[in-house]
Amino acid sequence: MPLTTLVRREADVIPLHPVSRAIRPDVDATVRLILDSLDDMKAEEIVEIDLRGKSAIADVMIIATGRVARHVGAMADRVVKDLKDNGHGSPRIEGIPVCDWVLIDTGDVIVHLFRPEVRAFYNLEKMWSSGRPNELRPS
Repeated sequence: MPLTTLVRREADVIPLHPVSRAIRPDVDATVRLILDSLDDMKAEEIVEIDLRGKSAIADVMIIATGRVARHVGAMADRVVKDLKDNGHGSPRIEGIPVCDWVLIDTGDVIVHLFRPEVRAFYNLEKMWSSGRPNELRPS
């Protein structure tokens, strides 16, 4: 019996089950959820940067400031809790032990939470803003 006939007959006998995949929430809904969480936690200077068409790492970057390290840690905990509670899975988190700069990566949205001095030093808004001046090229 040819192999193709054998495969077709087995496929007729074995029922096919649909593949279950996690449904990814809409990026805008995720952004709204994160912004609401940060607003509830009294985050300061919240900035949303649209990265679509600029980078493949994410669609949106959110940057916010906490008053002290404990505030930054509490904001990060709240954002992660709200994401999990709303079916967004477990995001990747960096920087929790020190809480000078906490990064939360949900896949489509990246959240940076800073203490004021650290945010001023790294100045991510300037790096990712659309009005960034053209880099000088050597002549």
